[in-house]
Amino acid sequence: MKTSDSIVNITKALLTAQRKMEAAVKGSKNPYFKSNYADYNAVLEASKPHLNEVGIAILQPHKTTELGTFVETILLHESGEFISSETLVSVAKQNDPQALGSAITYARRYGLQSLISLPAEDDDGEKAMSRESTFTKGKTEVSSTFNGNGTKSTFKKQTTPQSSGNESW
Repeated sequence: MKTSDSIVNITKALLTAQRKMEAAVKGSKNPYFKSNYADYNAVLEASKPHLNEVGIAILQPHKTTELGTFVETILLHESGEFISSETLVSVAKQNDPQALGSAITYARRYGLQSLISLPAEDDDGEKAMSRESTFTKGKTEVSSTFNGNGTKSTFKKQTTPQSSGNESW
């Protein structure tokens, strides 16, 4: 991540904008994974008006170096201060302009979301973390629940054959 020499003004402005931002809406469908996602337009709709209101412009040029192709996301404040980061563009199919365009859009979306800490509503990551797993460890059944907020709850239950039905948790 790169920053200008001073980021006092952009920091205040970004904080003001983030206080007003709501999660990007997952209005697009991914048929391959059978899930919804917030596309690039949804990310812009959730962030750009709030950023612009406090004097922050979004720039996202892409460049190719010997290390690969990158999208640089730059938040440029009217004071001249900026914050930027780079996202690697990964293309599954080489020499395919449509695949490159899709990969650049993907990198722009994730680069911007990451730099401004913008969540998507009903995030698949949270959904994936809300799962239960149960396994037997010796004669103890261990059940773990991974909650959407990143916490993990673990419960242990004795499963010995002599159990009288009064298992302790």
